Order: sequence, then structure tokens, then C-alpha cells
Amino acid sequence: MPKGTSPSAEVAAAEPQQPKQQQQQQQQQKQSQKKQQKQQQQQQKQGGGSKKAEARLVTPKSEDFSRWYLDVVREAQLADYGPVRGTMVIRPYGYALWEGLQQHLDKAFKETGHQNAYFPQLIPYSFLQKEADHVEGFAPELALVTKGGGKDLEEPLVVRPTSETIVNHMFAQWVQSYRDLPLLLNQWANVHRWEMRTRPFVRTLEFLWQEGHTAHATPEEAEEETLRMIRVYEDFAVNAAAIPVIAGRKSRIESFAGANCTYTIEAMMGDKKALQAGTSHNLGDNFAKAFGTRYLDENGELQFVHQSSWGMSTRMVGGIIMAHGDDAGLRLPPRLAPVQVVIVPILKKDADSSAAVMAAVGDMEAALKAAGIRAKVDASSEKTPGWKFNFWEMKGVPVRVEVGPRDVEAGTCVTARRDVAGKEGKQAGVPLAAEPFVAHVKALLDEVQAALLEQARVFRDANIVDVASYDELKEAVAEGKWARGPWAGSDEQEVQIKEETQATLRCIPFEQPAGPKTCFLTGQPAAEVAIFAKAY
Repeated sequence: MPKGTSPSAEVAAAEPQQPKQQQQQQQQQKQSQKKQQKQQQQQQKQGGGSKKAEARLVTPKSEDFSRWYLDVVREAQLADYGPVRGTMVIRPYGYALWEGLQQHLDKAFKETGHQNAYFPQLIPYSFLQKEADHVEGFAPELALVTKGGGKDLEEPLVVRPTSETIVNHMFAQWVQSYRDLPLLLNQWANVHRWEMRTRPFVRTLEFLWQEGHTAHATPEEAEEETLRMIRVYEDFAVNAAAIPVIAGRKSRIESFAGANCTYTIEAMMGDKKALQAGTSHNLGDNFAKAFGTRYLDENGELQFVHQSSWGMSTRMVGGIIMAHGDDAGLRLPPRLAPVQVVIVPILKKDADSSAAVMAAVGDMEAALKAAGIRAKVDASSEKTPGWKFNFWEMKGVPVRVEVGPRDVEAGTCVTARRDVAGKEGKQAGVPLAAEPFVAHVKALLDEVQAALLEQARVFRDANIVDVASYDELKEAVAEGKWARGPWAGSDEQEVQIKEETQATLRCIPFEQPAGPKTCFLTGQPAAEVAIFAKAY
């Protein structure tokens, strides 16, 4: 939207689009609920512990990836649909996953000198109009408040889509001298973007995220910060989420509205689509000029600050589901799993043997927790052990421990890995004694973490095709794969590829092959290789 456009037109654009999409979504929800009720009734008839009954709750990935994803989100009790189209309710287990992400990132932010702050959710519409590219980029996604306290507001208020504008309004007041720099802030917040096509965690009208905002004295410092934070995201994705992302630079037309440059981490999902998992933007002095954010340098001269902003959202939770999940449900990387180990006691009717089992289980749980391992005992009596196995597999718990009367007599237990199905993932004869038991579980968790990362890496690499011509790109994209090739095309040619193949330029990777290159589209010399793929 051009600078100065009347906000009244934007109010209409930001209102919910009722007819088709809302009706379709409501119909899908009803069908899903009916299907779930029918499956639960069938499962109850079969005793609650049948593998076949449990398996039917989730559509196979190979049959319908989109339906599989929604089934897993529902059955793993991660989230549910909100009453307003496009919103979601994050359930406790899903929120626990988000909390794990928060803890890892918040620690990294503070280690790099950032402090947490909070800025208002309601932003004057005029703030967005100050930066022309910014308001134009976000105009279709804005939600506006035009009434308050029963009266028309003098100026519409934007429900926060991102905070660059209001942050700069405050930075302009806080930054006076070079001594006030660098200013390194982060906030954990919710944002609203009026999305038309939604999917829990991946794309919703309201979502949770963190957004970092920094101000620096020089362009070089701003660029250094921008790169530092995309590397923080990359480290988190690889070492905590076990997702082998590709870090790189966005093309000009894919960059954040109002930024000089955007860096990204791109992840391959289980259906081979790309997911933009985190971004870091070099804002230059664009917002500083719009808001008058200046400082007195060491020579007493006024200078504009140079800035960065960067963010990761609940979209990463969706990424973890889609990158690692299988037909049995979630497969969570141990470093983020809310429950790392579940202990399932196998109890008999004999009271003495049951007491001995529960005593052993109590000792095992205490030993794990003392070692900093997130452990849970499922001793519920109304469900069979088989039902419990399926339930915790659905929730993606990395390690399961089984212990019954005979195990206690032998002083051992059985462990099962979530990432390796069936008997191959089981190990009997694991000592019950605290020290060897904890050592075994720790090693197992490390193995699961490494295995998930390696499986995702092998899958990704097998589905990236190096292309030397446009026909080869089209063929790769048609097969659902990522196409990587030398690129020297124009913005218009990039748009052409998107229109003809539905693939977008995901990034220009930081890691580039050596030697001369020829653009696969134009035949001209190319300085860089780019990745094109269909994406969420």
C-alpha cells in the first residue's frame, strides 16, 4: 500500500473473509471430530490397547501428508482450533515444546548480551506509514482496531504484526549518545497477521515468537549482529531441534519489508517442502531515518543508528513435527522433548510383586530426575501397557522404560527407543541400579538426538538436486525436490520461476561451491548458487 493511503480501505482489507474458506475449515473440523469420535468408539470396543485401533487415528504420511500433520497435532494433544478462523489454542504439551525452545534461545540471547523487554501490542497506524516499504509489505496482513470504549478512535491502531516501528519510536527517545550503543533487546510476544490459509503452528492468524531489536553505531556492527543471530538460530536448529537447516541470504524480493538484507535458515520437511525456520534482518538506517533515531558520535556530530531485527516463532514447533514425525506420531529430539523418558510399570494382580515394581520404579524416576533428566511414570491402572506404549509413542517421548515383576527379580529393565521401531529399538537386561541405569539412559538420549539429526540430513541431501538448466529445475520441482543451481537472474525472472513452477528462491547459501558458474536460466556467468523449492 503506498504511503499515505487511507486506513479506512485497510480496515476492509483486514476484516475476516467469511464465505468459502471459513465454511471449508468448519466442515473439515466437523468431519475430523466425527472421524475421531468414531475411531475412539472403535478403540474402546477393542479394549483400548489395540495397535490397529491406535494406528487408524493417524493418516499415513505417504497417503496424505497434510492430513497426517493435522492428525498428529490433534492426537499428540499439541493444539486445537480456536473459535476465530485461523487461530489456535496451544495445549499444555504443545506449549511445553515452545517453552523448551524459549529456554534454549533465551539462554543464547543473554549469552550474547541481549536483555528482554516488552513493547505494546497496539501500535498507531501512522507509525507504519512512516516507513513506506514496511507498510506496503504488511498491508494485506494487518488487523486494525477502530473502536475503543464504545467510541470511534481518532486513529486506527494496528494489532502488532511485528514491532520495528514502535521499537524505533522508543529507541529515538532512549538513544542520545554513542555511549548508549549498542542497544540489544529481545521480546517474547504474540503477533497477528491476517493469514487466509492457516495450519496449526505453521501459519496462524495469531502466533507466539521472539523478536530481537538492536541499534548500533556503524553499518559494520549492524551487519555483524545480523549474521551473529542467524548463526544462533542455525545452532539451535541443528543442535537442539535436530533439523539440518541451510543458512543463507534471501533474494531482494524475498527479504523483509524495510530491510536492506535478510538472512534465513531453511529446513526441509517430511514432504520435501521448505520451511523458513528463522530470519535475521539488516535494517540499515531505514527505520532510524523514518523515526529520527540518531545519536551524537565521539566528535559531537549527529548520526543515524544502524539496526537489526530477528525472530523465530511457534512455526518451529510445526517444523519439528514435520521434520521428524512418523506414522506413529511425534518423534521428538531429546533436548527439546517435554518428557525425555517415560517409565511404564508392568503390574500384575499380585499385590506384593506390584509393590516391588512400584518401589523400583520410584527409585528409577528419582535417579533420572536427580541427573537432570525429564522423566515421568505412567502408573495409571485404567489403561493397558500396550495402550500406554502407543500413547507415549504418539507424544514422541524419546525413551520408554518397561519394568515388571520378573525384571525386578533379575535387577534389570527394558528400554525402547522412539526413533527405532519394534524389537530393533528395544534393549533388555538394562541394570536397575541407579548409576548404570542413568548412564545407559543418558547415552540412549544422545544416540536418539544424533540419529534424528542424521536421518533428517540424509533425507535432505537425497532430495536436493543440482541443476544446470531451467528444464532440470522444473523437473526437480515437479518431483517435489529442492533445486540448487547457479543464479544470476533478475527479480522479474525470479518471479517468472515462481509463477511457472510455484517454487520460490529459498536462499543463497552461505556455503558456496568453488569455481566458475553459469546461470541455469540466463546462461550468464553467475557468482552464486541459489536454492529453489516449494515452501510453506
